[in-house]
Amino acid sequence: MSLLTKENTAFVVIDFQEKLMPAMSYKEELEEKMVRLAKGMKVLGIPTIVTQQYTRGIGETIPSIAEALGDFTPIDKTTFSCLANQEFKKQLEETGKKNIVVCGIEAHICVQQTALQLLEEGYTVYIAVDCISSRNQDDMLWSVTRMGEAGAVITTYEAILYELLRDSKAEEFKAISAIVK
Repeated sequence: MSLLTKENTAFVVIDFQEKLMPAMSYKEELEEKMVRLAKGMKVLGIPTIVTQQYTRGIGETIPSIAEALGDFTPIDKTTFSCLANQEFKKQLEETGKKNIVVCGIEAHICVQQTALQLLEEGYTVYIAVDCISSRNQDDMLWSVTRMGEAGAVITTYEAILYELLRDSKAEEFKAISAIVK
């Protein structure tokens, strides 16, 4: 297992949608930390892929997260695993990155299936555990357990940002420090 680097990392943001977010456990903390992670990844220039599950029925990415992500075109999907969607798979392959930071909802459905399939395909998966959730905390707990046991790295948004940053002398340090505080 290697450290994340800006050169070899992509960011996957799964289904933070208008009709899903209100039902999530700890939704306020989830939204706050996700906004910080999205802003930090943008500052660091990490390629980002955003998905939405059946947008017509579940809605768009919530405004606070959409704003933090900046300019993006979401991939509309019906598959639970993002990797089962051909447009997602194509965009991910085009990044050329092998370390994939994953966040999203719901942990035990789309996040878990995506993480497990990414692992099967040979990617190194980093789960931002404080940027995922489910309606039910048991589903969340056992999903994190399963993903970790399958080989995903379980970590936090702040650990991810500072790992990518590497050095307090990095040009992005002040911006990342301000986001985290």
